[in-house]
Amino acid sequence: MAYSEDHIALAAEYALGTLDADERAQVETMMAADSEFTAIVHAWEYRLGVLNQMVGSIEPRPIVWENIKAAIGHSAGQQAPLMLPEAPSPPTPAPEPPAEPVVAQAPPAAEAPPAVEAPPAAVPPAVDNSNVIQLTGRAKRWRNVASIATAMAAALVAMLAVQVYQPELLPDALRPKPRIQTVEVKTPAPSPEPSAQYVALLQRDGGSPAFILTVDAASKNFTVRKVGADAEPGKSFELWLISDKLPQPRSLGVIGGSDFTARPVLAGFDAGTINTATYAVTVEQAGGSPTGKPTSAPIYAGKLIETVPASR
Repeated sequence: MAYSEDHIALAAEYALGTLDADERAQVETMMAADSEFTAIVHAWEYRLGVLNQMVGSIEPRPIVWENIKAAIGHSAGQQAPLMLPEAPSPPTPAPEPPAEPVVAQAPPAAEAPPAVEAPPAAVPPAVDNSNVIQLTGRAKRWRNVASIATAMAAALVAMLAVQVYQPELLPDALRPKPRIQTVEVKTPAPSPEPSAQYVALLQRDGGSPAFILTVDAASKNFTVRKVGADAEPGKSFELWLISDKLPQPRSLGVIGGSDFTARPVLAGFDAGTINTATYAVTVEQAGGSPTGKPTSAPIYAGKLIETVPASR
């Protein structure tokens, strides 16, 4: 149902408590018959309830009540009786002069014409003051609504000021929630510490090295650089790890035809085995040994030596 501005103003004044007895009875009758109008009244009560929450109850001093009683004539002291002014007596009418004697005359022979009756006096039309009364009541009601809106605006401004400067004075329900701001601070990643580096010269009988094997202790990756060895046609060089901790040599793969061959196959061995093992190269058929074991004697061999120490 669409409500007029007067209905909304009535609901606001009812919530504020500024209506007289007849208007309050009218609003309560509407609330009993219309649930939507009841919701409007409750909405105004919720809005205006903020004013009660911001103002605490104050007990007046006893002297205030005594002054009020004295002002309305209900104090304990004796007061003079109320005297009404006497009504003035009506004036005495003046005596009338004596009437002169009237001589009767005989009527003429001819009959007098009939008297003409005077037209009735015009009755002034009644003035309809209902519109004036309605406009006056509406102006009064909207003045009250304007006062309510002004009070609400002032209350909101005061509440905002208290929230900013003294939030501890407000009830818990009206206090602003603390703001938590998460700041992400990115710290530069620490530079990796240099790991130990090992090198083995794979050569035959103390001659010139044919391959240089480099091993990184942290990643356990190795790189083989071909220096002075060329495989025969249809043959491949294969690298092996030989250790007394293993029952047989372990293949580390075929050395490629390029100058550098890098592989991470040492990850399956512990550091002690890697550092103390002997690294040997055999000549196998193209693609490496088919059995996983060396098919010929090693022609190049060497052991690792530490060239770059680990960071302490």
